[in-house]
Amino acid sequence: MLLSSLLKVVVASLCLGSIIAQKVTQDQPQVLVQEKEAVALDCKYDTSDPQYSLSWYKQPSSGGMILLIRQNSHNQQNVTEGRYSLNFQKARKSITLVISASQLEDSAVYFCALSEPTVRRVEEGLVPKPRALLHLP
Repeated sequence: MLLSSLLKVVVASLCLGSIIAQKVTQDQPQVLVQEKEAVALDCKYDTSDPQYSLSWYKQPSSGGMILLIRQNSHNQQNVTEGRYSLNFQKARKSITLVISASQLEDSAVYFCALSEPTVRRVEEGLVPKPRALLHLP
């Protein structure tokens, strides 16, 4: 049975106040898979920062963003979370999200995002420090 919708892949780059050049690219605009098949979504990136993380997000048709999985640059072992796994190739500057046993609810837009540590940026004075915190009961 074909998935009711195409898996759509979109690229997002999260700058988080960075002044270091970074780039995220994706060459797979849409992927059509059959239910229970594995699917691989590729993402290439470029950054001059030695510390960064790569994340994959899913946005179902309901519109909410869901963080699926994250890989830190210092971790050389590929991360796995349930049916989601990553093939992180730091030297090639690429990361592939693999969804095993795809299901109808996997039909969504997928975002590959590159982010750099904001804590370090705040310490270096590159990001304004928060002046107040808001706490809602």
